[in-house]
Amino acid sequence: MSTTTPTPEPSPEDISRALAEIERHLTEPAPPAPPPPAEPDDVGQTRRVRQLRAEVAEARQLAELQTDDTPLLLDTAKVRKRRKKAHEAARLHLLGQDPAMRAWQATRMRRLLVGAAMVALTLALAWSTAGVQHFAAEGAEAWSPGWMFAWLVEPFMSLALLVVVGARAYLGTQGQPLNDRKLIRIEYLFLGLTLGMNAWPYLPWTLPDGTDFSLSRLVLHVLGPIVAVAIVTALPIILAAFARLDPTRGPTGGLTGPTYSANVAPLIARAHTLIAAGDLPAAPSANKIQRALRCGMDDARAVRDALAQEAA
Repeated sequence: MSTTTPTPEPSPEDISRALAEIERHLTEPAPPAPPPPAEPDDVGQTRRVRQLRAEVAEARQLAELQTDDTPLLLDTAKVRKRRKKAHEAARLHLLGQDPAMRAWQATRMRRLLVGAAMVALTLALAWSTAGVQHFAAEGAEAWSPGWMFAWLVEPFMSLALLVVVGARAYLGTQGQPLNDRKLIRIEYLFLGLTLGMNAWPYLPWTLPDGTDFSLSRLVLHVLGPIVAVAIVTALPIILAAFARLDPTRGPTGGLTGPTYSANVAPLIARAHTLIAAGDLPAAPSANKIQRALRCGMDDARAVRDALAQEAA
């Protein structure tokens, strides 16, 4: 025989809870009914009306946005590129006024000029080698001992001349020009011999009978010695001018003191105001100036140097 478990009777608390739930359900307001779906505005309108309505709405939005000047305040890529180049040019200009930079530029240019002059002198003397060989061979047969030794006349004279010119050029770059008269006479002796030997076979009174004088041929053969004379004469003058050059003086003769960009002057005035207010010390560092003025480090250094110069 089967047995069933008797159902427990509800307690008074369960009955009270159920009655409270029924009462809360009866007193709550019914949820509002959902609104009926709105009919679209373009119901019954033609395609042209709907298109014109969209164009008008778009035009109103564009007119509202066009009154905002925020996009005009932004720099374009072209403007930023131009500003970058201008800032770079200004910094290069300021760097060019620095005495150390001017000294480096002068030294570099002096070396370049001396190197070019020595190369030109070497080529000029090499150009005259053929003319000197023709003079020294005196009609000797080709590849004969006299004809071959004639090719050595110009090289040993050129080497001796380059020793003197090279020594004068080097000492001139060191600020001690060598202007000894004996050395100058030796230079012009070698140059005169080279010029004479190149020109002699082509002068009108030395040409063989039946040979017409040619000015162009004469100029062509004396071109090398003339260039050598010009270089030997001009190089000491140029080096002496470089030796007298003072990199601490500007092109106008004044001292190349600190020069600043146009935006540093307002920063200096603001720095004076902050110093007077006690926000900056009397001799602030570049880091303090940068933090106080919210500027670049280059401008901060310029303000620091200006304040130090004023206090000196």
